[in-house]
Amino acid sequence: MTRREFERMAGVGLAATLSVWRARADDAASYEVRRRKRVEKLFQSPEGHPNGLEATPDGLWVGEQVTDRAYLLDIETGRALTSYETQSSNTSGIAAGGGHVFMGANGPAHLRPRRPHDVAKGGRIVKLSAATGEHISNYQTPDGGGVHGLLWAKDALWITQFRPLKIVQADADLNTFHDFNLPLSRPHGLGWDGEGIWCMFSNDYRILKFDIRTGKVLDAVQLDRNDPDPHGMTWWQGALYYCDAGIAPGHKDNLSKHAGSICRIEI
Repeated sequence: MTRREFERMAGVGLAATLSVWRARADDAASYEVRRRKRVEKLFQSPEGHPNGLEATPDGLWVGEQVTDRAYLLDIETGRALTSYETQSSNTSGIAAGGGHVFMGANGPAHLRPRRPHDVAKGGRIVKLSAATGEHISNYQTPDGGGVHGLLWAKDALWITQFRPLKIVQADADLNTFHDFNLPLSRPHGLGWDGEGIWCMFSNDYRILKFDIRTGKVLDAVQLDRNDPDPHGMTWWQGALYYCDAGIAPGHKDNLSKHAGSICRIEI
């Protein structure tokens, strides 16, 4: 079944009875897609434009897209534990591990005044101290372009890229050493469940789990079109969490009634 067929069925109320269907990846390998069970809105992000999540034992790191601040929140209540000003711009993606926080600077800032350290063109990954917020370094993205998703897992930084569509593995100094191809466009948030990497594909409202060695699709979950608009994502204690930045491509208001929300997905 194609996505268009699914959406047409959803429009007449049949999607609720459909739990599993088949999809086809670009490499002609098919995989089963199951509809999510429920999306639970937990709380609002501190500033209402979250576009990066990373759950850690210390709390939930949130990257705000407009101000480019990094927040550490209590994952149960949403209470802010700390926040840092960063050299990111148009933030999309955040990762935390190895004593560092990494921010995805997805190009120039468009919704706030320009700052001296803003990206002028392409993308950048910003590294700061998780303990103090001190700026450490800026790195070019692996393909030189924009970036939507970051993840720290297995002592490595995992990065989504667009040209070509891949997830790239790097060390803490952005030396790359592994990658695998992606079957869908506009990859956003990433989450590690201990066995594989989940990636949110925002255009398709679909989340795929990948074998990190081969890129094989291991699982697939479909959101509904009336769910919060998908941006940043993470995995924590058996559940996927994601956020609605309230911003659509082109830096426009996405008109979502869920803008700014951080949610948990029951799969």
